[in-house]
Amino acid sequence: MIWTGLDIWIVVTGALHAMACALLGNFLVLRRLSMMGDAISHAVLPGLAVGFLLTGSRENIPMFVGAAVAGVLTALFTQSINRIGRVDESASMGVVFTSLFAVGLILIVQAADSVDLDPGCVLYGAIELTPLDTIKVAGLDIPRAAITGMVSLGLNLAFVLLLYKELKISSFDPALATSAGFHADLIHYLLMIAVAATTVAAFESVGSILVIAMLIVPPAAAYLLTGRLGIMIVWSLVIAILAAAGGHVAAITVPGWFGYVDTTTAGGIGVVAGLLFAAVFLFAPRNGLVSRMVHRGLLSLRILEEDILGLLYRARESGSMPEPGLDRESVRSSLLAARPAFRFALGHLAMTRHVERTGTAMRLTEEGMQRARSLIRDHRLWESYLHDVADVATDHVHMTSEKLEHITDAVMRDELEAETRAPERDPQGKTIPRP
Repeated sequence: MIWTGLDIWIVVTGALHAMACALLGNFLVLRRLSMMGDAISHAVLPGLAVGFLLTGSRENIPMFVGAAVAGVLTALFTQSINRIGRVDESASMGVVFTSLFAVGLILIVQAADSVDLDPGCVLYGAIELTPLDTIKVAGLDIPRAAITGMVSLGLNLAFVLLLYKELKISSFDPALATSAGFHADLIHYLLMIAVAATTVAAFESVGSILVIAMLIVPPAAAYLLTGRLGIMIVWSLVIAILAAAGGHVAAITVPGWFGYVDTTTAGGIGVVAGLLFAAVFLFAPRNGLVSRMVHRGLLSLRILEEDILGLLYRARESGSMPEPGLDRESVRSSLLAARPAFRFALGHLAMTRHVERTGTAMRLTEEGMQRARSLIRDHRLWESYLHDVADVATDHVHMTSEKLEHITDAVMRDELEAETRAPERDPQGKTIPRP
């Protein structure tokens, strides 16, 4: 791979537009209006076409005005159909954006012969050619598209910083925003105008189709990484940069593995953005699919270990514990545990010196006795609480307590003792172990 100054400008241009889109996309994701970005990116075509027909050129001001008007009309028509016609919001978006997109295509076809217009550029962009159209700034030749991206990102950043509180409140609770003095509908339409303008600014670089990916994919991935809006915005910008850089590298290297020269960078950016989302979806620390599976597995393992300790404690307490201990297979059968999971849990208990094994028998160590004592104490405190405070029948408290004992921490234990006045025996008359 030969890296040139043109490649650097392509990545910079893509990153600027990706960040500009991702910045606003965070609020579309939070408002559950992800498809509104799709609708606007398609529905602004009539505004663009009208601007072309009126001016005969691709000047920025007519494009932005046309896009802004089309964006507001898209949001207005969608909400009107949803509220007045009582049509589902997603269906309303589908009706509006397909209709406006069709009108835009007709106008583009009519204007294509007389106006400086490339329909392909509108659909999938031409970011590879942007470094060739430059403007001199302080003696440097800077691509026009990069300057447009800088302006778009700067305006969006100013918009978010200026209206951060209003955007945040109206995204989570529009009614609260209105009662607090912020007009939620006004904030909504301002956001739609900003999305429409950002969409137009990115058309030349990545086209209308891939603008959707930049608006939604980085914020959606960031949403899985954190529960705080500020950090979510930062993560979305980082992912947008990685998608832009990785997309261009992938576009000029990956096709060579299959005997092709290269492919479009805009397509590469979209693919890499999707791959980054897939990685986050699978491996995010809290919300990733693999992370959740590992967490559930570890939780199941802990519960099985505690069930083993509880069963051994009760056998010792009742005097039915034989020498040198309970048979492992009988313990597994009593707990209805699968053999692989039981072996793994027993091995971990032995490794942590909670259980000692002699042949096929097993029994508690001193450390295991202490942990089991605490577990049984939690169980019987819950039984006392359910019976004495919640007025649950004696024969119904055991199964519920068996679940609650595994989630009881020190604070909850203290509250249970206070509510039940630290009883010495549970409703069945069994002794509650002391701390």
